[in-house]
Amino acid sequence: MALPRISDAERRRRIAVRHAVAPAHRLDTVEAVTRAMTVLHATEAATVHLAVAARAEGLHVDDVDHALYDERSVVKQLAMRRTLFVLPRDLLPAAWGSASARVATAERKRVARMVEQAGLAADGAAWLDAARAATLARLADGPATTAELRAQVPELAGSVGGDSDKPYDRPVPVAPWVLTHLGLTGAVFRGPNAGHWRVNKPTWATAEEWLGTTETPWDEAAGYAELVRRWLATFGPGTAADVQWWLGSTKTAVTRALADVGAVEVALDDATTGWVLPDDIDDTPPVEPWAALLPTLDPTVMGWKSRDFYLDPVHVPRLFDTNGNAGTTAWWDGRVVGCWVQDDSGAVRLSLLEDVDPAGRAALEQEADRLTRWLDGTVVGTVYSSPQMKQARLAPSA
Repeated sequence: MALPRISDAERRRRIAVRHAVAPAHRLDTVEAVTRAMTVLHATEAATVHLAVAARAEGLHVDDVDHALYDERSVVKQLAMRRTLFVLPRDLLPAAWGSASARVATAERKRVARMVEQAGLAADGAAWLDAARAATLARLADGPATTAELRAQVPELAGSVGGDSDKPYDRPVPVAPWVLTHLGLTGAVFRGPNAGHWRVNKPTWATAEEWLGTTETPWDEAAGYAELVRRWLATFGPGTAADVQWWLGSTKTAVTRALADVGAVEVALDDATTGWVLPDDIDDTPPVEPWAALLPTLDPTVMGWKSRDFYLDPVHVPRLFDTNGNAGTTAWWDGRVVGCWVQDDSGAVRLSLLEDVDPAGRAALEQEADRLTRWLDGTVVGTVYSSPQMKQARLAPSA
């Protein structure tokens, strides 16, 4: 029996509706946006705010900060692929037991090895345990910034490297290693930002301080199953390779999770097999053509390993760096057609890589005006830019 087919056009309609990027389908709360996307990328602090701005009406910077730091309905957590995300709070135990635990195990080995190689301690694992305990003891007295912790916790004061004349050999502080591992295990959380909203300068707090309760991580299989279930609801259909890439896990874990959620196979237009939730075969109703401007590392752009159904591969060098990190993107009717930049005044300008019809160009210009007003003079910038990406941004289309 032939598999049910889900076309590329249907996949693009699902982006419009499920990702809340089409204007008619935008949402009205930060939590709703986060749930729609499963998680929001937070490696660059500004991505969280701009991802919300692209998918919501009537929300601004303060609303995002309120959800993150006052309501705490969404929480920053290091998880899949050692990447910082914003998760709905109820997804935390699933991540702790699966994706975060996997990264924490690898990170523990890496830190122990580096500590020993640097001569900081003979037993790197024991050093990490002691540094974790000392940090938690200090944070039991109240939240603190990284700088405050380095000044107040002797175990965090040191650095390694910087003892040769090689230009790339610079001292590396050990405090971020310890805080990263504490965050991976759900022992500490990133609290209010000590700097501008577009910069990651968190204060750190214990789980008890930040969540008000101690929650138990799920077991690995249940955790991965929940992450995959939510991923399929947001991004399905996707291939097993897409799921494995997004999770940063093993093929075995993905196969088990797909079985645990009862995922079913569907045929895709590129002759590969995709997966969807068992009740998710039906087509999406028609969607009016739509325009969207998405930020660096936006969760839509970073949702799949295989992107040909919405992105011409020829554009990849101009929109992604060599590590696969996405820059800004401009979308017209379900496909990436270019990127966006800001001029010195902070105004958003389009840099298109494809010809777009007049209606599309007008809709994109309207989105550029909307984002300019939202940013209100703030120039975001990005740490991700390859030479090709820079070239694309040097000459915004007229």
